[in-house]
Formats: sequence, C-alpha cells, structure tokens
Amino acid sequence: MILIVAEHAHGAARKSAFELVAAGRALATASGSPLAALVIGADPSSVATELAGFVPDVHVVTDPGLEPMRSEMATRAVVHAAETLGARVVLVPGSRSGQSYGPRVAMRLGGAYLEDVTDVSYEGSDVVAQRPTYLARISATVRSQAQRVVVSVKLGALAVAPLADATGRVHQLDVPFADEDRRLEPGPREAAAKGRVALEEADVVVCGGRGFGSSEAFERHVVGLADRLGAGVGATRAVVDAGWRPYGEQIGQTGKAVAPSLYLALAVSGAVQHLSGMNRSRVIVAVNKDADAPIFKVADYGIVGDVLEVVPALEEALAGRD
Repeated sequence: MILIVAEHAHGAARKSAFELVAAGRALATASGSPLAALVIGADPSSVATELAGFVPDVHVVTDPGLEPMRSEMATRAVVHAAETLGARVVLVPGSRSGQSYGPRVAMRLGGAYLEDVTDVSYEGSDVVAQRPTYLARISATVRSQAQRVVVSVKLGALAVAPLADATGRVHQLDVPFADEDRRLEPGPREAAAKGRVALEEADVVVCGGRGFGSSEAFERHVVGLADRLGAGVGATRAVVDAGWRPYGEQIGQTGKAVAPSLYLALAVSGAVQHLSGMNRSRVIVAVNKDADAPIFKVADYGIVGDVLEVVPALEEALAGRD
C-alpha cells in the first residue's frame, strides 16, 4: 500500500496534500498497490470528506491533543496507520511538521527515509527519488530497497492531482496514544494575518529585502503590494534578523522553500542561500538598484532601480486597473 499523510489548516487540506496524491497515484499505478490517505487532527472530518474526492480510502485519526499538532502524537498515528494498513511507502509533506515526524516514523518502522525529494518512482522493487543538493545546484538520485520507505516530498515540487473518477470511502482509525506522546505542550505559533494566503500555499509571493531601509517601509510597500495581489509575504534572512518580519516569512536555505507561479523579488540581492528557497518559481520578477545583483541571473524580468520608487509606480499602475 501507498499511504499519504495529508496536512490541513482551517478545515481544508493544504496544497501539499494534493501534491502527495499525485505522487501516490503514480507509485500505486507502477506497483499495483492500493492508495490511501491519512488525516489526523482534533476534528478533521471536513478534510477527510474533501480528500475522498481524490483518494479511494481516507483514514481519520481524531484526538483533541492533535490541535495544535504534537510531533510525538503525529509519529504514533502515522506509525500505527502504516503498520495496521500494511503500507510499504509513506509519503509526507516537506513542511516543518513533516520534517519533524517523518524521520521518527521511518526509525520506528525500521525503514529508510528519503528527504526533501522532488520526484519519486519505482524501478523494479526499488523506490527511487530525485532530491536537490548543494543549495539546489544539482539533483541527486537516491534509492531504497528497504521493506518500508518514508518519503518527504518538497513543497511545491509536484503538480496537484485532479479529482478522481469516483468518491472514496472514509474510515475511522483508533490509535492507542501513550501518555508520553502528550508530554510536550506545543508553544505559541505566529498567527498569520487575517485573510492573507499562507506562504507555502501562495500562487504569488512578494518577497522584500533589506533595501527597503525600515520595517515601516517594508510594511507599506511589500505587505501592501502583497495584499493588493492576494499574495503571500516573504522576507530575506537579513530582514528577519533585523526584526522587521517574523521567522515564518523567511525564504531560503534556513527558511521556507516556495514554488509559486509568480515571485516578486524586491530589493533582494539573490544570495545562493536565498535562491535555494525560491529558484523553482515559475516566473521571477526582480527589482534591485544594483545591476550586478545575482538575482538578475535567475530572473525572467528585471528592473534596475530603487524599490522605493519602482514599487509605488507598480502600486499606482495596479490601482489604475481596479
């Protein structure tokens, strides 16, 4: 069996869930194995119903302690599901939570762990995957012959799956959680701005760098432009280190990886550490006053100029189209 672990937020499946469905379908077809999804949460019933339109069988684990999610509880739930259902391959998203419980699941199952892959397939009985390495400069091929394999799929690496031909079934799965699974209390989380799309889910991302000069200018121009476009807000490490924006908005090697249809890089120099987090964007538009900035080497469109002059002009042009 191929088992995908579907993450969700605010009563709806995340985009990563449908990317995993696409990977799971390909593996299931190649191996002749059944495909199933696992949804865990305090009340994930609506998410399970949504996923039933994509997967033949959806298994639901419900427990109040899963909101917010504890990695120990998630690990217990995924391991129990994999063992109970007889899953050979477990697909998890390359989110922060997935990166937390994924390796633990592989260890408890006595299996292999293929991390942050951009493609996964079967070659005979081997599970073979592609993963970026050396700051995404090259792609490495990794393979496993283990009886059980946990695969972490990089966010945005795959196209989302279309609806299935038939509606699947939803099953309740009881998990024997232990007291030790609840021993750690999740800390407070950074709240996303009301009405703003999550960075990982955004089809358009507006990212700003230190060139804006102040947190006030960043808020006015980067956040303002993102709100007008219905986009996610991103920031460079320098901006986060300066305290202008929360860590949850940092893009790059030590932050989040995004792959939107449109990426606006405003006053972003384009250091290799930042590029590794956004170089899979479909279209990249860069604005920087330094004509030799590395960001222009990867940009599809570039504007050499001061962002404090260029961005207001963009906002004015957009206002004229309202």
